[in-house]
Amino acid sequence: MEFRKVDVRRSPRSGAWAACAALAAACLVAACGGGGGGGGGGGGGLPIGLVPVATPPVTTPPASNSTGIVPSSSVAGLCAAPRTGTNPETGRAYPDSAGSLDNEKSWVRAWIDETYLWYSEVPATLKASDYATPVAWFNVLKTPLTTSSGRPKDRFHFVYDTEAYRQLSQGGVSVSYGAEFVSIATSPPRELRVVLVEPDSPADRAGLKRGARLLSVDGVDFVNATGAANAATINNALSPKTVGESHNFTFKLGSDPATSFPLAAANVTSTPVQNVKVLDVGGGTKVGYLLFNDHITTSEQKLIDAVNTFKSSPGGIQDLVLDMRYNGGGQLAIASRLAYMIAAPSATAGKTFELLTFNDKNPFRLSVAQSLMPFYSTSRTGAALPSLGLPRVTVLTSPDTCSASESVINSLRGVGVTVNLVGGTTCGKPYGFYPQDNCGTTYFAIQVKGVNQQGFGDYGDGFAPNCAVADDYDHQLGDPNEARLAAALALRSGGSCPVPMAKAMARGLEKAEPAEAETPFLIDQSPLRRNRLLDFAPSPG
Repeated sequence: MEFRKVDVRRSPRSGAWAACAALAAACLVAACGGGGGGGGGGGGGLPIGLVPVATPPVTTPPASNSTGIVPSSSVAGLCAAPRTGTNPETGRAYPDSAGSLDNEKSWVRAWIDETYLWYSEVPATLKASDYATPVAWFNVLKTPLTTSSGRPKDRFHFVYDTEAYRQLSQGGVSVSYGAEFVSIATSPPRELRVVLVEPDSPADRAGLKRGARLLSVDGVDFVNATGAANAATINNALSPKTVGESHNFTFKLGSDPATSFPLAAANVTSTPVQNVKVLDVGGGTKVGYLLFNDHITTSEQKLIDAVNTFKSSPGGIQDLVLDMRYNGGGQLAIASRLAYMIAAPSATAGKTFELLTFNDKNPFRLSVAQSLMPFYSTSRTGAALPSLGLPRVTVLTSPDTCSASESVINSLRGVGVTVNLVGGTTCGKPYGFYPQDNCGTTYFAIQVKGVNQQGFGDYGDGFAPNCAVADDYDHQLGDPNEARLAAALALRSGGSCPVPMAKAMARGLEKAEPAEAETPFLIDQSPLRRNRLLDFAPSPG
């Protein structure tokens, strides 16, 4: 069976957005606190960033915490500010009716108790009355336990404004300049560079390129400035909130002179699949390469087109380099189809892409058969998918390779396809969500753990690369001379990681580095892009 999307309800941006804004923007250390971040599966919490929602100290919970919790169905849609009119997503009226913040908080607590994977670990000592909003209440309703490595067991709890979620998940639309940035150094001299530029975006039309180093923002020295006012200027400019919002940036690319870039934010549509090309590596061998950034609905046809491009190349391709270094995840059904198209049909026929496991309440009342996601061999429209029939694939990875992207790796290994990794250790997220809207906020609480055909799904510390190579911001993605792609090509031809490249690790990519080393992390990624999303959830009960 394929999971179908549940009713997604819309609303304008609300306070829900503030809960995840801390994970998508950067500011100067002098002006705001650091600390760990919930909601992100990428590289390293909030070395710089807005202060996250405060979480009070927690204690070890008792075995049961269900006293006083009402069924979520009894308070669903009882809203302090109910939406009116027709939901364009469904063509039906919004299900909201007049209620209160207490009703909304009751729904949040019930939804956690019914569906959260670790519901029994949520501290019973927490009180809804101590939290002003449903979002603040939701943010603390998670397990306080840690993994064996000492990391928080749940690093992925977050919310989204429902309309913003709809636009991002379905079409990859967001208010931005069309550039994504990586923070490499957070203390003076700071370093922030461009890693991606969306085609035909404001940044692209202005000529901004990967590798450009940020020097100043609206006249403020980004590299050396301190103080709260400067922090606010930089932070606001890097994370525009409205279409038309304009700021002036100065970047320097390589040895070129510093250049001013006046950029105005727009509704930018993500191009999830880019740089599809066939590389002739000599000896009659051809290697396919593609950059895959988002498991969103629009990526499906683009992935199909990419595979057909590889198949139509004279002689086809003998290997594939799948660049998912910045792919935080998304829709699991997209991951299943991609994995099918990479492998041979004989390898995936009748096999499990991912078996979904839930809490002991089986909240969505799914049978084993319903919990089993196969390797989908057809598109959403029912058309047969093409297949490359490859026995191996090389994936370019980083700490921003997360969730559904890790499912591609795990599922292919589960059916005997050799998956070599080049780059950095992945984020470590075998968990997923059924996004659930209530009163205009979509809540993401971990409800699912996925395992592959061999029953493996314990990679909470991520998948380590076969060949550890720093990200190379001085070359464009898809350039055979870019360090990770060059290492992948060398690995496939020589069978081992090139030693000089293995030693050229960036700060923070190796777990053995000193504690003060910083991990490069994307600052323009929303929590939505670091997840495994399932398209349908029946009502609990």
